[in-house]
Amino acid sequence: MAMEVTQVLLNAQAVDGAVRKHAEESLMQFQEQNLLSFLLSLSSELANDEKPIESRKLAGLILKNALDAKEQHRKFELVQRWLSLDNAAKAQIKASLLKTLTSTVHDARSTASQVIAKVAGIEMPHNQWPELVSSLLGNMHQLPAHVKQATLETLGYLCEEVSPDVVDQDQVNKILTAVVQGMNSTETNNEVRLAATRALYNALGFAQSNFTNDMERDYIMRVVCEATLSPEVKIRQAAFECLVSISSTYYDKLAMYMQDIFNITAKAVREDEEPVALQAIEFWSSICDEEIDILEEYGGDFSGDSDIPCSYFIKKALPALVPMLLETLLKQEEDQDQDEGAWNLAMAGGTCLGLVARTVGDDIVPLVMPFIEENITKADWRQREAATYAFGSILEGPAPDKLISIVNIALNFMLSALTTDPNNHVKDTTAWTLGRIFEFLHGSTTDTPIITNANCQQIVTVLLQSMRDVPNVAEKACGALYFLAQGFEDVDTMSSPLTPFFQEIVKALLVVTHREDATESRLRTAAYETLNEVVRCSTDETAPLVVQLVPVIMMELHQTLEAQKLSSDEREKQAEFQGLLCGCLQVIIQKLGASETTKHPFMQFADQMMGLFLRVFACRSATVHEEAMLAIGALAYSTGPDFAKYMPEFYKYLEMGLQNFEEYQVCTITVGVVGDICRALEDKILPYCDGIMTQLLKNLSSNQLHRSVKPPIFSCFGDIALAIGENFEKYLAYAMPMLKSAAEVSAHASGSDDEIIEYTNLLRNGILEAFSGIFQGFKGSPKTHLLLPYSPHILQFLDSLYLVKDMDDVVMKTAIGVLGDLADTLGSNASPLIQQSVSSKDFLNECLSSDDHLIKESAEWAKLAISRAVSG
Repeated sequence: MAMEVTQVLLNAQAVDGAVRKHAEESLMQFQEQNLLSFLLSLSSELANDEKPIESRKLAGLILKNALDAKEQHRKFELVQRWLSLDNAAKAQIKASLLKTLTSTVHDARSTASQVIAKVAGIEMPHNQWPELVSSLLGNMHQLPAHVKQATLETLGYLCEEVSPDVVDQDQVNKILTAVVQGMNSTETNNEVRLAATRALYNALGFAQSNFTNDMERDYIMRVVCEATLSPEVKIRQAAFECLVSISSTYYDKLAMYMQDIFNITAKAVREDEEPVALQAIEFWSSICDEEIDILEEYGGDFSGDSDIPCSYFIKKALPALVPMLLETLLKQEEDQDQDEGAWNLAMAGGTCLGLVARTVGDDIVPLVMPFIEENITKADWRQREAATYAFGSILEGPAPDKLISIVNIALNFMLSALTTDPNNHVKDTTAWTLGRIFEFLHGSTTDTPIITNANCQQIVTVLLQSMRDVPNVAEKACGALYFLAQGFEDVDTMSSPLTPFFQEIVKALLVVTHREDATESRLRTAAYETLNEVVRCSTDETAPLVVQLVPVIMMELHQTLEAQKLSSDEREKQAEFQGLLCGCLQVIIQKLGASETTKHPFMQFADQMMGLFLRVFACRSATVHEEAMLAIGALAYSTGPDFAKYMPEFYKYLEMGLQNFEEYQVCTITVGVVGDICRALEDKILPYCDGIMTQLLKNLSSNQLHRSVKPPIFSCFGDIALAIGENFEKYLAYAMPMLKSAAEVSAHASGSDDEIIEYTNLLRNGILEAFSGIFQGFKGSPKTHLLLPYSPHILQFLDSLYLVKDMDDVVMKTAIGVLGDLADTLGSNASPLIQQSVSSKDFLNECLSSDDHLIKESAEWAKLAISRAVSG
């Protein structure tokens, strides 16, 4: 087999499907029969300069895929598999890979770089391949430039794959030295310099201790800044990417370099090619992000002498930074709005301007207003569009009272521009800016309302008219209407100025959804999102009109289900349409189901609606399944115990959703719907509980299910226990050990990574909600003694959470609630257990004095339950 591997690899890329399929099967077979010799022959194929580049590239790709996978469980299997292989054979494979770095063929070197990094990612955490870094660094003294280039590329990938804590500082220093030398302006080969600059980007996370040393930091910063002036555009771009990364990783070390960086970025923004200029703007956006985070964390305490770790770089740079960004707004492209994912200099400048406004607040207004006033009425569309974009960009950040008077003048001007400006771009940006005005300055927070009964009609008329414009303008007009409706969400139920226009607005939105070009610019989606918001924020007065909307939307959904023989492209569009219709029905169900007066007229449609949702499950699309599930959850919540009649038919789809590991979002949503149904049916759900609990327990013990589904499953245990009370007895022996082991893991899962901390808190909360539901479910039943054996573990869990001190507020509230539930359900039996608990007293006192009224409320209830248990 090893002899003909070249031909098989070439055949696997053949145009002829049969040849290709046969070759793929041969490769699979070879891999299954003898993995070691399979990997060896791939690595020698990759290393052999005599072989065709096509077969070498594919050999490298298959090697890489044998070491890594996107799915966590598959990745884990591949890592274990590699670690268990024979060491001598692995050494041979690694030698071939290192040899490939000296190949004259660029693609072979590049593939080998990636594979070496994957192997290092597996082996270095296990203290294997200790000589790798020194053998790579040995290459740096070789003459052929391509060897240096490949080695630097490998070092870059290595830093991406390996965590900094598995490489000792001495090796880190050597890697950084090699990389920074490769970046130096004395390096004459551009390929080498580019590879070094890209490698530094990945190596920055390793440079913590180097950035605390003044000399080393100065040297790194000097080399990066010099590289931004390289004659080669790709090197300049890569160097600015390094600066962007430095701005967030080492924000606190930047003060002495900011003047130079400002000069470099300003020059790039004004004079350089777009990819470089975009990164230069990104640097300032990144600084804004850092400062916004710092200032939010420290609240409004901006006094000059306070020790906030904020360097106020943006505030200091304002007088020069704002004019530079305003200039970029005039560099629009003729066709910029047509492409959804377009990103250009004007957009980047406007986005950065918006971040600057959020960072410095009121200070930005006087700097931007002259630009707006000067350009808003100019003959050139670019100037009008730039002025409008500048205005829209600064609406979030400054205090509303700094903007209201300007907005009141601007509003009339914008409404007339939206209908009369001859230029599509100007109309697009005007509609977007109106949306921003309604989003940030309209609503209950402002003393002087922007929208009054006097101007409401004109605003609605203009927006409805613009919804007939070209798709991109119509989509922004829908967005503006969305925020207009949202701003009236909290007004007194009878007095929304939008009420008289409700019917007209709904009709106009439905017309938009049927436009021939509704799939362009997300127009149909925007129209349904707006319709949902208009319904959600409508008043009691318009409820009869909302009821009339139900058969209309149901009819639309029915028609999409009847459509015959569609192409795959049409099927995809149709699935999207069905998802939007199910989402719309969900909002209507929630709106009408929320009050007794509207619930009755709407219930006449419940059977038909449920029938439609069940038919939707026959479609193949995950997004539709999500939307239909959510709508059914809302229906269950509204219909209450009457939902039982749908269960025999619905149950199989519920089970399918719980088994859907591939599209784990569907699984998560289905778990949530089980909770809705438990609340609706209470003990009528009992006949289905064996099936549901079996599936949930199966899900928890599978390593193939995405971890994000686990917290909602635990809290679903609580929903089921609450619904069926002491009947949960037969599941205790299965559910409690799972909860116990998850609790132990989550109590000690400390991590510095925000994502890990967030997930850990979700997991803890799910576990606590399960305990809470189980205790409340058993309360007052003769079987509470069944919970006694589990209670010490639960109290230990609460102790460990209190002692680790990294709970968020949600977990804290649920945790103190569980303490109360335990005391409330177990009564006098709880007293000795709680007294043995290390920290329950301290925990209770801390919660009682919390600023968060929800935590305080929970704690007061827990205190009452505990004192009853102790005195009982």
